[in-house]
Amino acid sequence: MSQPGLSRREFFLQSAVYGSSLWVLLNMPRPRAMQAAEESSARAALTEEQWITVEAITGRILPTDQEPGAVEANCVNFIDKALAHEDAQAKPLYDAGLAGLGAVAHRRFEKPFTQLTPEQQDEILAALESGKADGWPNALVPSQQFFETVRAHTIIGFLADPKHGGNRGYAGWKVIGYPGGGHHLGGYSPAQMIGKEKIKTVWGEEV
Repeated sequence: MSQPGLSRREFFLQSAVYGSSLWVLLNMPRPRAMQAAEESSARAALTEEQWITVEAITGRILPTDQEPGAVEANCVNFIDKALAHEDAQAKPLYDAGLAGLGAVAHRRFEKPFTQLTPEQQDEILAALESGKADGWPNALVPSQQFFETVRAHTIIGFLADPKHGGNRGYAGWKVIGYPGGGHHLGGYSPAQMIGKEKIKTVWGEEV
C-alpha cells in the first residue's frame, strides 16, 4: 500500500495526503469528536471486536517499522470518536465493511482478520482495495469504498491534532517533521522558515 523503499515521510509527501480533498478532511473542524476524545479514551462508536479489527487494519495501512505507525498513534481512537460524532454518516459503511472483511478472512484463511499474519492481512486488504476480494458479500457496500474510507481516516488520525484522539505523542508530526503550529509563539521567523534557526516543536525538542 506504499512503494517499497519509500520512507514514511516520502510517502506522505508524494501521496494524496497533500492533495486538496484530503487536506480539507484533515483540517475539518471536529469539535464534538475533539471534546469526546479529551473527556475519555473509552469506546464511543465501535464495539470491542470492531475496535480491535479497525486497529489491525490501520496497523497494516501505516505499519510500524523504524518509525511509529498507526497503532502507536492510536488512529483507531480518532476513528472511533469521529464515527460517534462528525463522521457518524460513515458508521453504517464501517459496520457493513467490517462484516465483509470478516467474511473474506474466513473464506480465504478460515480465521478472523485479527488472527492472520501481517502478510495474510495485507493480501486481504489489497484484494479489498482492488475490488477483487473473494467472499465479499455482493449486497454490501463496495470493498474499495470501505478500504478507501478507512485509509483516509487512518492518515487523518495519524496527522491531525492529537486533540482529536489520534496522533498520540505527536507520532505523525514527528514522522513527517512537522513541529506543530507556531502561531502561539507569534509565528515562525524568516530565519526559521529557511532553516537558519532552530524551531522548537510542540513536544519540546528543537529541529
